[in-house]
Amino acid sequence: MSATSVRTRRPAVLLLCCAALLTACGSSGGATSVVRADPVTLPPADPAQVAATAAATGAFGLDLLHTLTADPAAAGRNLVLSPSGLATALAMVLPGARGTTADELAGALHTALTPEQYALATGALNRPATATAKGGPVLRQSDDLWAQRDQPLDRHYLGVLAAAFGTGVHTADFRKDPEGARKAVNGAVEKATEGRIKDLFGAGQINQDTRLALTDALYLKAEWAEPFKAGKTADRPFHRLDGTTAAVPTMAQATTLRYADGSGGILGEPWQAVELPYAGSTLAMDLVVPAQGGFDAFRKGLDQAELDRILGALAPRTVDLTLPKFHFDTANELTPALKALGVQAAFGPAADLSGIPGPGDSDRLAIGTVVQKATVQVDEQGTVAAAGSGVGVEAMAAPVRANPVELHIDRPFLFLIRDTGTGRPLFLGQVTDPAAAAK
Repeated sequence: MSATSVRTRRPAVLLLCCAALLTACGSSGGATSVVRADPVTLPPADPAQVAATAAATGAFGLDLLHTLTADPAAAGRNLVLSPSGLATALAMVLPGARGTTADELAGALHTALTPEQYALATGALNRPATATAKGGPVLRQSDDLWAQRDQPLDRHYLGVLAAAFGTGVHTADFRKDPEGARKAVNGAVEKATEGRIKDLFGAGQINQDTRLALTDALYLKAEWAEPFKAGKTADRPFHRLDGTTAAVPTMAQATTLRYADGSGGILGEPWQAVELPYAGSTLAMDLVVPAQGGFDAFRKGLDQAELDRILGALAPRTVDLTLPKFHFDTANELTPALKALGVQAAFGPAADLSGIPGPGDSDRLAIGTVVQKATVQVDEQGTVAAAGSGVGVEAMAAPVRANPVELHIDRPFLFLIRDTGTGRPLFLGQVTDPAAAAK
């Protein structure tokens, strides 16, 4: 957790978003208890606002991708992030922000909606209309608020979170037993992620100054609509960005998939794209593969409008597809990225999060740090993906053709896991080295 010279003894507020499978983030041992916040009366989420928020989340995700890969040292690494997870975390902060702080957060999130409207639209996206069919994907998301016992919080702020996200309030004694509270929060996250996100808050990151922790949980486990046959998986060459080649386990199938290709235009680089649907749902993984040698230029030029054009061009084709298996984790400190996207006031003494504390609490709050951890695993059967995001807030002083098209993915590529019904981007990333093992 970052510190400032004017922090003195004032409390810190930790807000956590973790994407993982959620059984409700309940109490752990006798250190915590659960109460429910009463939702305020708000109109239902407007469908047009929900659609706009899905598109905005996609643009936010691409902004993060560009910012995180701007450093040449990071540009060539595997990367997975959850635009939906981080947008949800910030959607839970936004109703408590005021003035420039709120304007900058909204700008980074690409939304012109009010904080309440954005929270409602985000909450609606987090409750997909498609029910999980037998054999369909597991996709669950839930949100909770952990609060210091007797910590005054604004009732309207809590009511908005309850109305938008169904958020309950878990109380813990951060002052007297910060380590017990940290273990309770981390234990809930670990259980929610089926052990995939461990010890999200490290020693000392939840301490006697902590007053709040907001948690969002998202987990995806999905099987392909048409699984790859394990017997066809074989080591094939993959050409890395640095010119070296690695033999990696690569899956293969020839089937009808939604496919597109193109060149020129805004991006100026040839590309191929294919969509792999998951069974029993509207969820799918889109793979966008620039031509050999064109990955960097393509990624730098990709924006939401161009991605929409690519996805809109997908049409059924018979595709001779090879795809490397991959499994890796990513951890990022996102404070510099958000600052680069224009979120400045929220991180300093000018921050205005005065909509969070309740009567009797005179502390000035500011965001101290933003982090995200994510993992993705792709094999013959399907995909398992999870992510954890943390926001620390501190007190301050076309028709099927007979001949198949060939898409042999033997070079770096981008991937997007989305709900094709709503457009919500769950995960976004790049694969530059499938041979790199998960940490």
